[in-house]
This record gives sequence, C-alpha cells and structure tokens, in this order.
Amino acid sequence: MSEATPVRHELKLTNTLSRERETFLPEDPENVRMYVCGPTVYDYAHIGNARPVVVFDVLFRLLRHLYGEDHVTYVRNITDVDDKINARAAEEGVSIRDLTERTAAQFHADMHALGALDPTVEPRATEHIDDMKAMIETLVEKGNAYVAEEHVLFDVSSMAEYGELSGRSIEDMKAGARVEVAPYKKGPMDFVLWKPSKEGEPGWPSPCGIEAPGRPGWHIECSAMAGKHLGKTFDIHGGGLDLTFPHHENELAQSRCSHDTQIMARYWLHNGFLQVEGEKMSKSLGNFFTVHELLDTDKVGGRKWPGHTIRLVLLMTQYRQPLDFTEKSLVEADKLLDRWAELMKMNEASLDFGRNPPDEILTAVCDDLNTPRAIAAIHGFAREARKGDFSAAQKLTDALEFLGFAPAVMLTRMQKTEIASAADPALSARVEGMIAERLAARAAKDWAEADRIRDELASEGILLKDYKDKETGEPKTTWEVSR
Repeated sequence: MSEATPVRHELKLTNTLSRERETFLPEDPENVRMYVCGPTVYDYAHIGNARPVVVFDVLFRLLRHLYGEDHVTYVRNITDVDDKINARAAEEGVSIRDLTERTAAQFHADMHALGALDPTVEPRATEHIDDMKAMIETLVEKGNAYVAEEHVLFDVSSMAEYGELSGRSIEDMKAGARVEVAPYKKGPMDFVLWKPSKEGEPGWPSPCGIEAPGRPGWHIECSAMAGKHLGKTFDIHGGGLDLTFPHHENELAQSRCSHDTQIMARYWLHNGFLQVEGEKMSKSLGNFFTVHELLDTDKVGGRKWPGHTIRLVLLMTQYRQPLDFTEKSLVEADKLLDRWAELMKMNEASLDFGRNPPDEILTAVCDDLNTPRAIAAIHGFAREARKGDFSAAQKLTDALEFLGFAPAVMLTRMQKTEIASAADPALSARVEGMIAERLAARAAKDWAEADRIRDELASEGILLKDYKDKETGEPKTTWEVSR
C-alpha cells in the first residue's frame, strides 16, 4: 500500500446526525471508508437517482485526492431482491435474474455517461444473505428483535436513541409514517428484518429456526453489506434526503445494536430533493425523466443531452439544497461546456492532463462540497483564458478534470462540426454559405435577416455560436449539429 497523500485542505461537512458543520476527521486516515445506498435494479435510474451518484462521486474524488487513492474505500450497493423487482419481473414475464442483470448494466452505462467513477466495492444484496441472517440472529439473541408468525422484526422500543438521525420522537414517527398494521407486531414502528416468501418469489432458508423459506427486509441489507465491507463503524454514510427516515434510521439502529457500538457512521450526509420545472417529479405530471431518456431520446427539448451536461446541471446547486432540474438549466450547462471545451481545444497542444486541481477548486469543494463556488472559479479561469492566459486554460482543464469532466470527452464536443463536415460536404458548404450571409446581414445591422437565417438553421438542428476573434476582434461564427 502506498503512503497516504498529506492533507493540505481541511474538509468541512454538514453532519445530519449532529445537525452541525464539522471538520472531517476519519477514524483511520490510512483507510477512509464511505457507504452510499445504491439502486434497486428494476428500472432505469431517474434523474433524482442520479443526483446522489454524482454528488458522492465528487466526494470520492476529493477523498482520494486528500488521502491517496489506495486509502479510500467507497462501497455502493445494488439491491437485487425487492418487492418492486418481483412485480416488474412478473409484469415482463422474465426471470428476476435476467431483470436485475439487465437493469444493473443499464445503471452502470448511464452513470458512466455522467462521468461517475465505479465504487471500490459494489456488493449485491443476494450475495450477502448469510451475513444478513447472522446479523438478524444476533439481534434476536440480544433482545433487539423477535420472531413472530415466520417474520423477524426489530423492536424499536429496545433502543432508547431511536429517532436521533431523523430528529423525530417515536410519537412523531407514528403520526407521520405509513406503517404496516400487523397483529404480530409488538409496536407499530417495529420493522421487518426477515419475512416469508410468497409463491413464485425468491427465498432462502430462514434464520432463527423459522421453517418456511423467506427473504430479507430492505433495511437489513445495507447494514449487513456495510458491516461486511467497511467494518462495525466507518466514516461516511451518504444518500438522498428521502432515505433519512425510515431507511437510514433503521440501518443505524440495527447496526449499533448488533455490533454494540455507539455509532454506525461518523458522518451522515444527505443530498436535497430534486424537482423538475418547479414541481415534484411525477409520471402523472409528465415530468418524470430517466437518465437514459435524457441521453438517448429527444424527450426533453427535442434533443439528446450529453452526460457531461446532465452532470453539470446536478453540480450547479450545492448538494444539500433543493435542485430544480429544468430544460433551461440543461441549455445553460451545455453552452458553458461548449465554451470551456473550445478554450481547451485552442490550447490542446500545450495542456497537461492528470494534474492536481487548483487551490481555488479544492477550497470550494472542501467547504461542504460547494460545487457552485467551484463552478464560479471555473468561470474566472475561462475569462482569463479567453484573454490568452495559458495558465488559466490549464487551471480550467485541471478543475474540470477533477470534477469529473474528462478531457477526452470534453475535447470531443469540438469535433461535432468536423464530423458533420466530413460526413456531408454538401451540408457543410450550404451551412458555411448561410453563415457568410448572416455575417453580412449583421454587418449591415439587418438583425431581422440575421435572426431568420439563424432560426432556419436551428430548425434543421444546426446550432450557431458567435464569438469575436481574440486577435482581430472580428465577429466569427462556428456551427454544430445538435441532433
């Protein structure tokens, strides 16, 4: 194992458990550990699912920079046993294995398109059933869980601190939660650790002397996988705000009671909710979009959107704040990336890749992952680079690379015009001719004619970008095919 990289920037994170902004101090700087709840693989990931992937990808990159790549373990699970999976497999008439394998592959492809690194470990729930059963039996032995009618349930009353993470009392949770009413429960908030499998559902030999085959509850899965791969306690547990209760509250309770520890994770991080065009994302409202739809269809704005564009939109708002995902934000992010890619292309021959991020970027992301502040710094680099400052162009490149915008992908943004020209010389000649006419109209201040030409080309999927030559000051126009 290589030596850990010296930490030069102090990382501050807002801890959901303490409700305070804290300096991050890992349990072991040689072995920094993070767990983030991953997908339930029954359908394409929607953009709300993508937000925590991108947020915690930035944190993963930051931790690797601060402590060294060999000293950070990032675990993100795959839930491949669940009621939704069973229902979808039956609906499609396919095996559960076929559905989960296909959906997991779709998830990986979509997240790679967004520039997300693979986690260090990606455990599957079905590969950790024995770990779950062992944890369940330990909880029963300790008096924190009980067997009732072929179910095993966690006894919430057995843990005095239950509710600390979400900041709710048991009475508040009873009033606000939709809980399963079952006569075999000791208390209404008690939750399932193990349940019997119905006919046609996946099942395994049950723990605690239960004869009928069964399957785990959702919450115990993450507790068992985190314990297996990160230990009884670890540094960071992340996920969306919607998981704080009941999922993370229940994880914390199971893990602490099973392992006899005062904590599960030292820091709990939760990203804020995501809306679409100012409203809660909903299929009934027609504003429910998957990453796959954004990448591969024209469902939003009549065009496909590059993965980097989606990533930038997800980082333009600080992770704890609500994010309004809009077509306007996609357009804005796409234009920004094009401008930054153009600067990279202009300086490509002299740029170095794989360097450390600029101090301005590290200072921003160490400030509770303040990505808007980092993006503001990139704007500053771009302004100076346009004035011919090569060092600023290098900083811009370093900053983008660190935030997950791979230079190779950025530079391909500038190849669209070249590809279109090579593929269709006649199209290229016609577009260049119309651009010349438009430049002449603009010189004559015939704005109506200039707009008409621009709109005609836009209707054909040709986007124009105006700029001034930095040496002569003359107006110039480039073009690209948007679809």
